[in-house]
Amino acid sequence: MPEVIDDAPQEQPAAYPAGWEADVVLRDGSTTHVRPILPSDADALQAFHVAQSERSTYLRFFATLTRLPDRDLERFTRVDHDDRVALVAVTADEQIIGVARYDRVGADEAEVAFNVADAHHGRGLGSVLLEHLAAAARERGVRRFTADVLPQNGKMIGVFREAGYAVRQSMEDGVVTVAFDLDPTDRSLAVMADREHRAEAQSVRGLLSARSVIVVASPNAASGSLEELLTRRVLLDLAGSEGVEAHAVGVGQLGAGLPTGIRAWEDLAAVPGPIDLAVLTVPAAESVAAVRALAPLGVRGVVVLSAGYAETGPAGLALQRALLRTAHAAGMRVVGPGSYGVLSHIEGRTLNATLAAEPPAAGAIGLFCQSAPMAVALLGSVRRRDLGLSCFVSAGHRADVSGNDLMQFWHDDETTQVACLYLESIGNPRKFSRVARRLAAVKPVVVVTAGRSGQVVPPGHAVRATHAPRRTLEEVMRQSGVIRVENTHQLLEVAQLLALQPLPAGRRAAIVASSAPMAALVAEAGAAAGLAVGGQAVILGEDADDATIERALGDLYADPDTDVVIVVHVPIVGSSEARLARAVARAAAGSGRATVACVAGMHGATADLTAPDAEGRAWTVPAYTTPEDAVLALGQAARYAAWRAAERGTPVHPVGADTRAARRLVTGWLADSVPGAGLVLDQERTTALLACVGIDVVESAPVSTPQEAVDAARRIGWPVALKTTVPTLRHRSDLGGVRLDVHDEAELRADVDQVLELAAHHHLEPGRAPLEVQAMVPRGAACVVRSVEDPLFGPVISFGLSGDASDLLGDVSYGVPPLTGVDVAELVRAARAAPRLFGYRGLPPLDVPALEDVIARVSVLADDLPELRSLELNPIVVSERGAMVLGARAHVATADRADRARRALPT
Repeated sequence: MPEVIDDAPQEQPAAYPAGWEADVVLRDGSTTHVRPILPSDADALQAFHVAQSERSTYLRFFATLTRLPDRDLERFTRVDHDDRVALVAVTADEQIIGVARYDRVGADEAEVAFNVADAHHGRGLGSVLLEHLAAAARERGVRRFTADVLPQNGKMIGVFREAGYAVRQSMEDGVVTVAFDLDPTDRSLAVMADREHRAEAQSVRGLLSARSVIVVASPNAASGSLEELLTRRVLLDLAGSEGVEAHAVGVGQLGAGLPTGIRAWEDLAAVPGPIDLAVLTVPAAESVAAVRALAPLGVRGVVVLSAGYAETGPAGLALQRALLRTAHAAGMRVVGPGSYGVLSHIEGRTLNATLAAEPPAAGAIGLFCQSAPMAVALLGSVRRRDLGLSCFVSAGHRADVSGNDLMQFWHDDETTQVACLYLESIGNPRKFSRVARRLAAVKPVVVVTAGRSGQVVPPGHAVRATHAPRRTLEEVMRQSGVIRVENTHQLLEVAQLLALQPLPAGRRAAIVASSAPMAALVAEAGAAAGLAVGGQAVILGEDADDATIERALGDLYADPDTDVVIVVHVPIVGSSEARLARAVARAAAGSGRATVACVAGMHGATADLTAPDAEGRAWTVPAYTTPEDAVLALGQAARYAAWRAAERGTPVHPVGADTRAARRLVTGWLADSVPGAGLVLDQERTTALLACVGIDVVESAPVSTPQEAVDAARRIGWPVALKTTVPTLRHRSDLGGVRLDVHDEAELRADVDQVLELAAHHHLEPGRAPLEVQAMVPRGAACVVRSVEDPLFGPVISFGLSGDASDLLGDVSYGVPPLTGVDVAELVRAARAAPRLFGYRGLPPLDVPALEDVIARVSVLADDLPELRSLELNPIVVSERGAMVLGARAHVATADRADRARRALPT
């Protein structure tokens, strides 16, 4: 029977908010567990208090308290998780190392207090507890924190200020009162992202820079079993690691087969600490006990090579969660289960804790993948190309350490110049987008996903279901500046160019070929890849002498109108000569012009295509098997270089958009609705919600009879539009569901009768009037903007022009908030029918800035209000002056967004 440890607190009040529990990464890269306090924590809280210094106690309570009185202990540990909330950070043995609490003092205001164990100052516990307490407070309707702090407690005041909140401060009777609003701001979100980045990067660095490693094997592993094979292979690789001290337990059955340099121990209790990294080859049922036994050794990370976890079903999933809880509570990150291991060449050492018999050499490419079989193929391809890696991580089921963590590390790692990821699943696309965008701004990020939609969920991977269109992930990648490729072959073809050559300065390409027909084919392939091929190709036949080659290449690389160079040499008589390759390498080195080569018999990084520049730095022209591979890589690199050089804008903040007011409205509506059920907003509520962010909906009057229509028209003012509310005819003037420019009573009465007769054969929504009367607006192009809250991607914004052609052809563009001004502009222009907005066929251009303003307001509303499950503005009529919203529908429900305003590891 697998050992499954139930670490959830046993004594839980009825209202215990289990969703507030979280494992977090701290500033030093270690982990801890944060949860709501319980009455059973009384002894642990007293022990925490007694261990504090007299100064810490005085700063917290404004008095010296040797022990907490029983009455205070009772009050501190018995809370209602609403008006009185307390969170504690605990270790693996449930020792409290930090406390944060608030007491509500008003409808939306609470007094807050923090206390961090003296021995754990400087680890970032205060900022983590503040994030989680603020998130809990917002969930309970608290929007403002206040705190009374002694003037000498500068650290606590600094925690509030450094969190990015706008802190107001006053002093009275020798006590400083601080107050700040809890709604996330650009600065507070940026601070949280930066802290998350530094903590996660440090945790990965702790794994990859390990100086001491221990392999934990099962002493009961049968000879020839998978467990024994894993143990033998990883021990052989560790024995060959440079500057790494390797230990092992449970390997007595190997006998004389234990590799030289490995220190074997009978059990973990005998191992001298500290140990930086542990590698588990034990069966899944033994893993939790092994991790618990590793805790006293100060282990920072655990690589789990064995399988048998979530991929096996509910029991395996429970075991995997127990493994994570045990590891995180003990300060460890987990790589795996089902990992192929980790490899790094950093800080002058080589750590090879993989299953690879021949790992790649050191280099500039960082490589991440998930399942072990894919790792075998990828590492083999890297070796065949003679490329080098800075580091490699196989995350297996991605239970904890993920591609996001590696990207955080690569951002600061000077050794890694190109980031490559093979993603079989993406657990948090919103975080991926945020982290990848930050990394892509300084280093190229090349990604291949399992399937174009990224909606593949391999066994054992924890991924939320998604209803988003298949193009959503593509848009996430594009917004983030990621180079997305089709397969692992393209992944490494692009990576070798980015690792070995400078970024293209532009798309202007010159061609060197061994024949004119070949040059023509390459030019066509280059144009298809997005390159601008101009001028005559340089033809260097097989009989060209050295002087001719040097002169032709010198002239070509001196041409200021050349950004990139494509060399294709395919001899038709005899074998390829290396002299052309060496001449190309010399000409390209230090030229600043990205160069690719397709030379018969060469592939990847080769000595013949390597030459030093004037300063002695060696440059290698990457070799490709086919010209198509070469130009595809070059086109991808050129597009990335253009994205990186372009202005990406700043997050949109439309004037007058008050998402706090919108949240108050929705919170009130949901409080009055059936718990757990969504709420479709009526026209009045939808209009009020949109007004909070500055979107006005043109007034419309629901009517059922001709007389009601006439009365509404008189109130609104002639001329008017008459519309049916029947879903199949709504917005369909071509089918008779909309009548425009109705100027008088007689015309309106006739139109009402006709539209009602037309709609009689269609289904009408219950409780809704069959018709609407609305004021006419200036003519223009009708557009549709939608927002949908997806369980996986969060809010997804879509834009398209109205009409059957757009719907049938899928002419819709997508964006994932938060959006910048540039993102909004690209969203509009990405629709293929967008030219209709810019003066199509001699018509005057329409007010696109007004349309972009509406989209920006929708994006901030959707981003800040996860309760907004769906919103449709249809139609938005964009005229020469203005964009008018004629119809709007909204659906709200309780928020359930994966990427929330607090840091948390998967559990």
